[in-house]
Amino acid sequence: MQDSFSRPAPPILGVSNRVSLIFMVTLAVALLLLGRAETYVFDQARQVVTDLAAPVLELGSRPVAAGRRLVERTDEFAYVFDENERLRQENAELLTWKEKALKLQARLARYEALLNVQLDPSINYVTGRVIGDTGGPFVETFIVNLGHEHGVESGQAVVDSEGLIGRIVSAGERASRILLLTDLNSRVPVTIEPTRQRAVLSGDNTVWPKLEFLPAGSGVVPGDHVVTSGHGGLMPPGLPVGTVIQTENGDLRVQTFSNRNRLDMVRVLQYRFPMDVPEQNPPAKLTAPVPGEESEEGQPSASDQNGALGGTAGGTAGGTAGGTAGGTAGGVVRGSLAGAGGAGE
Repeated sequence: MQDSFSRPAPPILGVSNRVSLIFMVTLAVALLLLGRAETYVFDQARQVVTDLAAPVLELGSRPVAAGRRLVERTDEFAYVFDENERLRQENAELLTWKEKALKLQARLARYEALLNVQLDPSINYVTGRVIGDTGGPFVETFIVNLGHEHGVESGQAVVDSEGLIGRIVSAGERASRILLLTDLNSRVPVTIEPTRQRAVLSGDNTVWPKLEFLPAGSGVVPGDHVVTSGHGGLMPPGLPVGTVIQTENGDLRVQTFSNRNRLDMVRVLQYRFPMDVPEQNPPAKLTAPVPGEESEEGQPSASDQNGALGGTAGGTAGGTAGGTAGGTAGGVVRGSLAGAGGAGE
């Protein structure tokens, strides 16, 4: 018995395959020739097919467009995230620069305030920063970053942008200690304006130092200004200190212009009391003027006037010695006459 798969194909199947191939080739050639011959007909048919396929294509393109938009939004989200991170970093850097700018602005304001303090041009000074507060219940001091290498010495006055804050009590090579006006050990000679009364500003570890050795009936009233007097040669005169206030018990105290809670930039004044006084030696020889000599303007000469004054003094003293002294000072003749007149009296 022969296998069914090994049997040869029927002749009609091979003939149908050949006929289908020939038909399709013939149809394609006919359509090609017809398309070239009747272009208008094919264009109309193509337009009809396009119109029929347009709704289907539109429905199919919507998911594609939605997917494309989703991809674009994803890319945008990634870009926005990166841009946000960059802006955050830039904002942090700008905040850092803003803090630095504000600090520089505050420092510049303090420098300008220091420059506005009017000082004697002959007084040298050095500018420093308060770097430490060693104050307590029994001491009122600060540490400044200035020392001997900057020309700072013990006893020099220290001012800020408002006025006097104290003096140097100890100086090292690179740092010094400031004794504030409010300290118990602080004593500063001051003058009260406009009465020009002198007093001593004495600290007692309170915020308002008191005025000592103020005479009774001095006329000092609250609101008067207090400045340094310069007595003792330790501080230059005229440094602003504060204003006079009156407490509830009637004591007169001073509210200082400077505020210890805001001390930062200060000046140390390198003031030296003038000790060199020029000597005036008397002339080696005194010459008597010629009697009757007058100046160019017709007035008695200076020597005649001095002689007359000396003679009058001698006459008042009542002795010939006074008249002789007056004549020696400027006019022997006039002095002798005045002395004789004094002796007669």
